[in-house]
Amino acid sequence: MRSPAVLLVAVLAVAALSACGSDAGSDSSGDSPKKAAGTSLTIEVVADEGAEPRTYELTCDPAGGDHPQAEQGCAALAKAGAEVFDPVPADQSCTMIYGGPQTATVNGTYGGKDVDATFNRQNGCEIDRWEKLGTTFFNIPLQ
Repeated sequence: MRSPAVLLVAVLAVAALSACGSDAGSDSSGDSPKKAAGTSLTIEVVADEGAEPRTYELTCDPAGGDHPQAEQGCAALAKAGAEVFDPVPADQSCTMIYGGPQTATVNGTYGGKDVDATFNRQNGCEIDRWEKLGTTFFNIPLQ
């Protein structure tokens, strides 16, 4: 039978080893994993055919960048979730409704994951994706 002191040392050694790497995802400043992962997006919007693109930077947690409505943009993004960046599946049936000439590209990171998405209003599925983020996120009023 082992002595209680040897058993205690073994338990402490296992606990110490299992704690290694538990801070993965946080940086040396002690930020939480969510904040370290963060959201930093570049949003480029073309409001009409032939129009010059407008580009905004949006950061969340905390809301910032040069986006004119950063807090509302971050709230819209949080409500829509990461799935909004997924493209419409090629085999999905979509209503053939034209919603307008607006287009947008969104690049950067959302929740620490890479984002490279395009948006348009060419059919019902694409209009739905656009509206999940809303005109505040894209910062253009629709008529």
